Amino acid sequence: MGTVLKTFTIESMNNILSFAHENLKSSDTITFEVLNPDISRGIYAGESITVDGVHYLYRGYKAWSDLGELLFCRMLTPKPLSDHTVLITYEKLDLSDSFHHSGEREEKYGTTSRFAALHKNEEPAFLSPYLRALRSVKVGERLRILNLGINTGDEFDLIRQILSPQVFEKIELVGIDHSETAIARARERFSEGNATFFVHDINDLARLNLGEFDLIITIGTLQSPGIDFKLLFMKLIQEFLTKNGAIILGFPNCRWMGGEMIYGAKAPNYPYSEMTLLYKDAYYCKKYLQQKKFRVTLTGKDYVFLTGTKINPAAPLPIHP
Repeated sequence: MGTVLKTFTIESMNNILSFAHENLKSSDTITFEVLNPDISRGIYAGESITVDGVHYLYRGYKAWSDLGELLFCRMLTPKPLSDHTVLITYEKLDLSDSFHHSGEREEKYGTTSRFAALHKNEEPAFLSPYLRALRSVKVGERLRILNLGINTGDEFDLIRQILSPQVFEKIELVGIDHSETAIARARERFSEGNATFFVHDINDLARLNLGEFDLIITIGTLQSPGIDFKLLFMKLIQEFLTKNGAIILGFPNCRWMGGEMIYGAKAPNYPYSEMTLLYKDAYYCKKYLQQKKFRVTLTGKDYVFLTGTKINPAAPLPIHP
């Protein structure tokens, strides 16, 4: 379908949002002519500004980018139209292009799946809070680290990036996932000799005789279908975490569609983002850990990271150079 061109000056964002929703019903792209956000600094969205006798309501590129995400559109590179206006074009995302719609459990996350195209460490909204969590638990001082739902090993790879080779190679890494192809790829990626990977059902961890760990990481896995979230979480703390161990949980608050990470968890039976289950699970874990004398923080946006570390541990972990 064609492109809709509309000039906005003093119209409210409510009017712009309504216009966009209506016209995207019949068009794959829409284009706005708006005030160039670079024309001024330190102005908030909605402040009035006059340029060459024309009145505008100012919006920065952050506001226009957020609008595109809410519309399930990709915002294309803005193009200058005049000395003080730009053209902003939104292009509909292909919402069918998503691993969320895959029905095969193993291949939904295997190396030939659409999920394999995701590189979370290249998304700042994932990377920054995950880095903060790793530094909060002093990852370089953790001698044994377990990751549930490791897939091809991206979470371990970031640990490798931020530590020196000498420190990293002293850490024993254990990763578990149900996808054989993903685990095969993870084994190829880590040749240092300090990583072990298992193709296994995380509901039955006891059968692996893994022992205890100084740090447990699991991102977007405990909430998966077929897992008793609360039971497994309590088992991890009671049976697999050392006395002074730490835990990092990642709760997805986004969807991956059409090449984009779109903010907002999607709950069944809701046509929009609904985050009750996310808040419920995160609060349950936070309260449980606090009862066990953990210091708990919740950070992040598209992924919410819960980090738990012991308060005043009796025996501090050894510090490696």
